[in-house]
This record gives sequence, structure tokens and C-alpha cells, in this order.
Amino acid sequence: MYKKEHKNFQKGDFKDYILAGDIGGTNTSLGLFGLKKSKPTLLVSFRFKSQKLKGLHEAVNQSLYNILNDYKIKVTKGSFAVAGVIDPTRQSARITHVKWNVDVKSLKKATKLKRIFLLNDFEAIGHSINILDPHDYLAIRKTKKINFAPKVVIGAGTGLGKCTLLFDPRKKSYVPVQSEAGHAEFSAQTQEEFDLVTYLKKKNRVKSVVFEEVLSGYGIANIYSFLRHKKYFPPTKYTKKVDIAGNKQEIISSYRKIDATCRKTFEIFRNNYAKFARNTVLDSIALGGIYIAGGIAPKNKDIFDREFLRIFEDSTKMKAILKKTPVYLIENYDVGMIGAAFVGVKEIPN
Repeated sequence: MYKKEHKNFQKGDFKDYILAGDIGGTNTSLGLFGLKKSKPTLLVSFRFKSQKLKGLHEAVNQSLYNILNDYKIKVTKGSFAVAGVIDPTRQSARITHVKWNVDVKSLKKATKLKRIFLLNDFEAIGHSINILDPHDYLAIRKTKKINFAPKVVIGAGTGLGKCTLLFDPRKKSYVPVQSEAGHAEFSAQTQEEFDLVTYLKKKNRVKSVVFEEVLSGYGIANIYSFLRHKKYFPPTKYTKKVDIAGNKQEIISSYRKIDATCRKTFEIFRNNYAKFARNTVLDSIALGGIYIAGGIAPKNKDIFDREFLRIFEDSTKMKAILKKTPVYLIENYDVGMIGAAFVGVKEIPN
């Protein structure tokens, strides 16, 4: 467990507290939030490796014990954003890329939480847009603000997520619409992309390739494997290090400016990220802006360059709309927890 204190505080500084979490295939992040005037403030966070957990209850119990022992605060409410499909009743969730799932009834029995709310991870990031501070994101391209226009959030990490945000005048906030667009079929537009799809079909023994197999951590590894297979570039002193690495995407990222295959990998990744961004904006006419989240983007900010924007705007009939769309890069890694806390405050009664 890794612990981080975000703010100095005393037990009596806040009216109430909630435990919020961002549960992904790689990391499980939990945070203690203090509530004042219904606005959550992140105070302490805990990070766990999802693959090493037997279930969410382990992370929750360790966090609750630490919170009670160090801060004398007893927490009974939890709101958790899950990377996967949420049951319509919001009583269970199937997590992508881990062996265990989340069940509200079982979680209540295994922990001291009495009230629990579940939501999709990108649904949570969507909610966080309502309360993010300007320093939480970087403007890749600013345009004139259009109040109440739809917004969209996308992000590549362990997987590929997307949600559309629509403004609700009754709630006076943006409300996200869930999506599994990362599992939509990837359509090749160039010979190189067609060769990539053909390679991945054969390699993974599948009939079709989805966007997530190109735009994700393992998508980066897929692209690199394709380039090595096609022998685009001769091996270098870095090639063996990538080939034997367990977490290939991080090694490829670290060598992308000094190794030709790694550089080409990120070029293909960037180009298709721009195309996916364009498609999601046009899908909802998101003139309110597109927000790029996920674990990969903040670590590789320079791929969101002029070429990214050129490809993003490359539409015969819709270029004018795309040029009007603001593009932002979310740099705050805690947005999933922040969004989960924001929703938990509203959905869990006192």
C-alpha cells in the first residue's frame, strides 16, 4: 500500500467524510474526502496494485484501519468508480483485466461500510469535470467557450474509456452518459493500419480488432510487436530490453525519442488517438470541449502536438466544428476518485 497526504486537516474541519475509489485493472486508488457544503476535498489517498488484491474489501479495510488509527475518523460511506460494466441496479460491477469483481452486498459484509455507491470509471471522470480546478488540466487548444454545450472525455490507460457529458439545467451540472466505445471496431484507413489489423487478428486469434487493442497500454505493446514483426527498423541496443520487459508500454515510452521502433510506435498511437478523439467529438458535437484523461497521456504530453491537432481536424465536411472544439489534457491522476466522491455526496443519503 502506498499512502499520500494531500492536505493538513483536523477531524473537526469537515462536517462529514466519505471514502471514494478508482478501481482499475492496474491500480486501485482509494481516498478519504472531507465534505463541506457538499463539496468533497481529497485529504489522504491510498494506492494498491489491483492484481495483488483478493478483492476490493482488502484495500477498503486497510484504508479504513489507517484512517481510524491515524486520524480517529470512522467512515461508513463509500463511492467507487470501477473500470468495467456496472449492473443496472448499481449493486455489482465486473472489472476489466482483474479476476475479482465488486458486489455491494458482499462488500458491506466484509467491511465497515454501511452505504455504497458504484459507478463506471469514465462516468466518474465525467462527473469530475464539474469541480476540477484549472490547474488540474492543460489546454492543448483553447477556443471561445460555448456554455452548456456537450463535452466528451476519452482516455487510454489499462483500457480505453469514453463518456459524453450533457448539461442538466435541473442539477446545474454536467451528467455523463456511459459508453464502451473502446470496444467498438477499429477501422483501418491506410495500408499500414490494414496491415496492423491483419497482424492483430492473426496474433490474437480474433475476427475483429477493437480500438482498445491499439489505444491502451497493451495497445502500445501491440503496435510495437507489429513493427518488430514487419521489421520496419533494424534492432538496436534497446530492442532486447523492450522484448523482455514485463511492462512493455512504459519501456517503449522511455525510449520513444531515441529508438526508431519506439518512436514509430508512438507515432501510430498518436495518430489513432487523434482519430478517436475526432470521432467522439463528432458523435455528440462536443463543442464544450474534449478532455483527454487516462494514465498514458500525462506521461507523454508532447504527443499532443500540431500533428495531433491536424489529424483531429482532418474532416472534409466537419472541419469547422472541430476547429471550434477546445482540447484539454487532464493532468490530475486523482480525477476518478474526485468524480466518485462528487457523485457519492449526491447519491448517498446522510
